[in-house]
Amino acid sequence: MIRVTEEIRNEHMSGSKEGDSSLEHKKQLIPQLARKVVDLGSGEVVARLFAVATIILLGHRYGVIALGAYALAQTLSQYLQPVIDFGLRHIGARLVALYPTATANIIRKVEWRRLHMALAALPLLFMYCFASSMPQEASRFVFVFAAMSATYALSLEWAAWGKDQLRFVGFLRTIVPGAIFAVLVLKRPPLEQLYLCILAANALGCTVQVGVSFLWWRTHRRIETNDEIIIGKINEALSWQRSSLMGLAWLCNVAFNSIDLLMLGLLAPAFQVGLYSAGYRVINQVLATYYLATQALFPRFARYRDRERIQATQFHVLFKLFFVGALLCFVIAAGRRFIVALFFGSAFAHASALLLVLSLAIPMDFITSYLSNAYIAWGLERTVLFCTSSAAVTNVLLNWVFIPRFGAIAAAINTLLSYGVFLALLASVRRRATVSHLQAACSPIS
Repeated sequence: MIRVTEEIRNEHMSGSKEGDSSLEHKKQLIPQLARKVVDLGSGEVVARLFAVATIILLGHRYGVIALGAYALAQTLSQYLQPVIDFGLRHIGARLVALYPTATANIIRKVEWRRLHMALAALPLLFMYCFASSMPQEASRFVFVFAAMSATYALSLEWAAWGKDQLRFVGFLRTIVPGAIFAVLVLKRPPLEQLYLCILAANALGCTVQVGVSFLWWRTHRRIETNDEIIIGKINEALSWQRSSLMGLAWLCNVAFNSIDLLMLGLLAPAFQVGLYSAGYRVINQVLATYYLATQALFPRFARYRDRERIQATQFHVLFKLFFVGALLCFVIAAGRRFIVALFFGSAFAHASALLLVLSLAIPMDFITSYLSNAYIAWGLERTVLFCTSSAAVTNVLLNWVFIPRFGAIAAAINTLLSYGVFLALLASVRRRATVSHLQAACSPIS
């Protein structure tokens, strides 16, 4: 009887210690995350300010079509990133976080693949711009701008991300938007020289960005491991079969988030592209601030074990994210007319209705971005691929049917419907994604 009592007491004390340890871990997590968000945001916020200021200048000074062409060029540049990476950015960052002594080996393998993918993507980029409904001069600008962004294949920003060098990652992201904004402010080009000036600034920014990232790597290199077990794990993780799943998942995620603008560029007049890009840019700036937190969490997510994964995806955590997103949605919806007039001018008045509809997606995005980022960090590429591809296909089909008839408002409503599909699918696999037999989480959708 005494022995049983002692065992119960020991178990209780052990449980208390584990609870105290868990509580202490939660107390430390918030300030650590805050520091990481500040480190990443120190550059990211500046980059966003440059981007917002550029959009404001284009909207007020050059009009709807110029803004639409620039927004479309930026969107294509964003699409090039998952095509060039095809999963290598997230997998490479995860490998760098897990095996920091093998970083040089990881960089060699990742960069070689990225260069080949960049060359293969350029013909697809040309085909889209050739079929675009934009004016001919704007189409040429869109192609050249996006093609310059293929230098992303050479950037080592992903390696710095994996090493938790978040302040440096944020700094790299300020270079290109800062160069474009500086040229527009200092040169104040007339409309006929606008596209040429933006292209020159983009070329300068991309070149400096790549050069600075390589300089960072030269100053951070150290003796590398020759452990065959680690090298084998790296080769397995970077195999085409594994990385292609991640690549498709990320590409579907980008398609899900911004396919509307690309399809408007093909199926609707240039004026509709400009209006939608105005509403989309406002929402994008809000969500980009939130993405700082999820990106800062990625290296930590990659090191989580089963118990931590369960805690990170509990219902009360997701509800708090939804509540914060709902508050932001209410603020934007209430002030949509003022926001549109302030940022873009009276010519964009019709964009306020688009902004109202798109703002309703913010609470759902707060949850989907958090869960998808966590699943990718835990190696559940197949799960994320299934969820994002289903949502992206839904969005594409709805846009293909309704954009020709209703234009930009159809694209905004379709965004909400596809977000509902995405959220439902991510939530349905949440419990299976946090248990130790991770492969079982993938089998129902393989």
